[in-house]
Parts: sequence; structure tokens; C-alpha cells
Amino acid sequence: MNLLLATGLFLLILFFVGIIGTKVINLPDILLYIILGLVLSNIFNDNKVIETAGEMGLVLLFFILGMDFSVNRLKKNGRRVWKAGLLDVLLGIGVTMLICKLFGLDWVSSLLIGGIVYATSSSITAKLLQDKNRTENKESEFLFLILIFEDLIAPILVTVLIGVTGKGFSPYDFGSLLLKVIVMAAIAVLFAKIVMKKAEPILKNIRNDDIFIVLIAGVALCNAGIAVFFGLSEVIGAFLAGLMFSETSMKDKIEKVAMPLRNVLLPFFFLNFGTHVKLTGEIPYPVLLAVLVGWSIIHKVAVGYFGGRWYGLSGYHSLTAGLSLTQRGEFSVIIAGLAAGALNVFASIYILIITIIGTILFQLAPKLNKLVYDKKIRFRQT
Repeated sequence: MNLLLATGLFLLILFFVGIIGTKVINLPDILLYIILGLVLSNIFNDNKVIETAGEMGLVLLFFILGMDFSVNRLKKNGRRVWKAGLLDVLLGIGVTMLICKLFGLDWVSSLLIGGIVYATSSSITAKLLQDKNRTENKESEFLFLILIFEDLIAPILVTVLIGVTGKGFSPYDFGSLLLKVIVMAAIAVLFAKIVMKKAEPILKNIRNDDIFIVLIAGVALCNAGIAVFFGLSEVIGAFLAGLMFSETSMKDKIEKVAMPLRNVLLPFFFLNFGTHVKLTGEIPYPVLLAVLVGWSIIHKVAVGYFGGRWYGLSGYHSLTAGLSLTQRGEFSVIIAGLAAGALNVFASIYILIITIIGTILFQLAPKLNKLVYDKKIRFRQT
């Protein structure tokens, strides 16, 4: 099959799946794209088209999100989220490792599973926030900051895991990774505060949207690619690229031209996500799997609730945040790729289950939260 035909068929399949999901069985298109990817993984051996298109869609998603966070806003609110971030690391990695040890796994396997359990899916959460029109809700800013915190920790964790699984690691590698994050963030702030403000009159003179989107997409993809080149996540690079434009008055125009391209490419990311899930007839460590699925939900609800309260949210919005963080995603898949044999199958099954549960919980979060608080009010009245 030639490249054009393959791409066209994928787009048509995504269209029909999306229509069936939203109009017939009322399931989120993200979840159906992941399941479709799981099915197609047994049909297509080469998924380079899906992978490349999906990565570009993910970059544009976080580029657009980055524009919503000005440097001053990020600096001010970042100070309020570090406690929640540390609690997330403690519960997601530390406690998960202890649970795995209780089930007889060695420390390396326990750390690997801790990494898989740790990070919420930035892509799924961000897409759902936009699809459900919740980006302006009080808890949304807290959710975005938690995702950014995790996307800073996760590459460091991946580097450590590569080392302990025998692929080479040293304290120099760890320090070098931290330095790269700091340097990229500093450059983004410099561009936002000085360079882009001076370049704004020039950008405003670009009247042709066709040329303008080429420039914007080039900046977003280049910065994401630079981040990957230095061993970081493309999510961080894309977010920082968006941050560069956050101080300008052109955010609406940029979003207007970038959104259609993002909407075409992003479904491929979730399709590609599904192709990386590996399943077999036998489930390894079934009891541990059930325990970790339950713990994964408790862990994120606790981070959302207590972290949200430390951040300054009400109990109602904090609980909504916790219920909206339970889906795992891209970093879990990357870390699962370091596992071998039964552990790899275990990780794939866990990711699929928690992604399905987390996506559904995100959609039900406002209703579940209202139900909890209505019962709480009635209990107080009695």
C-alpha cells in the first residue's frame, strides 16, 4: 500500500470510529482511537505514518496549551504546586514500589512499575479538558501544572530506569538532564519577555494565513525536536515553544491557524498509542494488577484532592481534579518498553485498563463530585 492511500484510509477509519463513538455508543473518541490502534497493531507491521503524524499532533496540542500560560502566571502558580508534585512522586513511585516488593518483585522491576504507574497522560488529559470545555474551570490550571511537573520528572525517571536496566547511566547523565531542562526553560522565558515582543510587529505584518501556519508549525516542531535531541520530552519542548508566544497579543490568531492542523493530526497519536499495547491470552500477576489499578485511582485522587487544597482550590474543585488525573499514557508506554517478557505484557494490560477507567472517570468527574457533595450536605443537615 502506498503512503497516500494508507494515510487516506487511516483518516477515513478515524472519521467513522469518531462518528460511531460520539453518535452511537457515546464513548469518547480518544478511547475508541486507542482500541482501534490495538486492533490495527495485529494488521499493520509498519506504523511509521501513524507515529509521525501523531507526534506532530501532540506537539501542536501542547504548543497551543503553552500559549495560555504567561511567564508571570507560570512563575506565580508554580510555587503553589510543588507540594502536590512531590506527593505525586511519593505515592506514584515510592508506595507503588513497596506494593510490588510485597508481591515478591525485585527492586528494579518495582521501580519500573512505579514509573509506569506514576505519570498521568498529558495528551489524554489535555484533549479531554478541551473537548469537555473545562479549560476555564477553576481546577484546570492546577491540572496543567501537575502535568508539567510530571513531564519534567518523567524524562529523568526514564534516564534512571535505562541505567538500572543495564543500558548505561551515571550521575553525570542525571545532572546533565536537569541542566538541559533549566537551559531550555530559561531560553523560552528570554524569548517570551524580549525576543517575541520585539518581533511582534513583524509577525503582525504576515497577512497570509498559509505562510503564517508554516512559521508557527515550524517553531513548535523545531523546539519539540530540540527537546528530544537533548533527551527530554517533546511535550516540554512544545509547551515552552507556546510559552514564547504567551506574552504577545497574537495568541488568538495563532490558535485559529494551528487548531485545524492539530485536529487532523492528533487522533493519530492515540491510534499509535494503541498499537504499542501488547496483549496475550494469559495475564501475568493478576492479583498485583487488580491491586495496582485500585491504587492508581486512589493515588491520583489523593494528589488531586490534597494537592488542590494546598494550591488553594475548594474541596469540591480539588476532588474534581483528583478524579480527572487517573488516566495513564505516553510515558507509561515509553517505560513499559524497557520491560521484557511477562513484565512487558503486565504493563501493557495495566496501561490499557487504567486508560479506559481513567478516561471514563474524567468524563464522570463533575457528576460524581456533585453526588459526593450532595450526600455530604444531606448528611450534615440530618
